[in-house]
Amino acid sequence: MGKDHKKLLNNLQQLRRAAGLTQQELSVDAEVSRKSINAIENGIYVPSTVLALKIAKTLKCKVEDLFELPD
Repeated sequence: MGKDHKKLLNNLQQLRRAAGLTQQELSVDAEVSRKSINAIENGIYVPSTVLALKIAKTLKCKVEDLFELPD
């Protein structure tokens, strides 16, 4: 997405908290570092498709629930 990734709407933090998980717990389940989860939540890093799918599976939601493009 290059420099346009700031336009990506990101609901990861809200969904993670609703699931009762810490960044560390989510990172273990998604097989990624806690720093990566933090960077995704803060809009610094856009995850790969594989990582987005792993996170969605862990949180029992769709990737579209985690990330979406504005209208």
